[in-house]
Amino acid sequence: MSSETPKPAKLAIPWRTRLTLNLITAVTDLSRRSNGTINRRLLNLLDFKSSPSPNKPIHSIISSDITVDPTRNLWFRLYTPENSGVDGSDTASLPVVVFFHGGGFSFLSAASSLYDVVCRTFARIFPAIVLSVNYRLTPEHRFPCQYNDGFDVLRFLDNDRANGLLPPNADLSKCFLVGDSAGANLAHHVAVRACRAGFQNVKVIGLVSLQSYFGGQERTESELQLVGYPFISVERTDWCWRAFLPDGSDRDHYAVNVSGPNAENISDLDFPDTIVIVGGFDPLQDWQRRYYEWLKRSGKEATLIEYSNMFHGFYLFPELPESSRLFSEIKEFVTKRLSKP
Repeated sequence: MSSETPKPAKLAIPWRTRLTLNLITAVTDLSRRSNGTINRRLLNLLDFKSSPSPNKPIHSIISSDITVDPTRNLWFRLYTPENSGVDGSDTASLPVVVFFHGGGFSFLSAASSLYDVVCRTFARIFPAIVLSVNYRLTPEHRFPCQYNDGFDVLRFLDNDRANGLLPPNADLSKCFLVGDSAGANLAHHVAVRACRAGFQNVKVIGLVSLQSYFGGQERTESELQLVGYPFISVERTDWCWRAFLPDGSDRDHYAVNVSGPNAENISDLDFPDTIVIVGGFDPLQDWQRRYYEWLKRSGKEATLIEYSNMFHGFYLFPELPESSRLFSEIKEFVTKRLSKP
């Protein structure tokens, strides 16, 4: 399969969705300063937050916030199907999904309403116990803080399995990592660390890479051709990488170009089965395809799913039929992986 894909003909988006996309893009662009800092006060005006609902289920899902490390504001929002053994009743075991939100490592949080809807949907349709991780953001906290936070949540689960923080039917031996954009980058690196960790209780068996935020020094065909499309531009991604990477590093750093010249060798790791989601109007699609091809060359089980007429982050908009279709495909992946010996 070629790493490069020709530009699709035309992007059709409902006007209300387009209005929302334009508003989000404008606010994030205005909040980014030329000196590499972020105007968080402005950004927070339109990063609408959702509160947990521990006592009142929303669409049959209850949620609560669990603190992992208060010194770095590391916590996760726990989403639990209403009838999942919270009261200690004997119910069928459920897989655990650890979700990492997107936002270029610089924006949004586990409390952002967009992701609250996504995680409730995962918990309901799989069904599963879902943990949405609130990791530290750049530029205030640079690499590798985000990877440390993601991995430390898994370590917290592994060490504290008996402390009653999760429902008794949460099966940590059937753990899936799911990441959106920068969260998919984070999920990959957390998966690599988890493979080397020797956990006693946590076993990562699946990885869902939703339009992963990867890159490199090279400008790919899709980056050069797909100009003016939602969320992603070369200027925005370059800014976020500069805010994320250690001083003196370029975009061929292994954190960015995961399949490039400085890539980690995962061939000897028990890396989880992976699905890679690509959108035809996503400027990052060539990097995502290269990731898929690299996984295959490394001897790993990987599947590429393409939505040729969709943009970066399309699944965050439930009014789009492709969003519902994607959730169904992810459910199918989870179901198949759970049935695999």
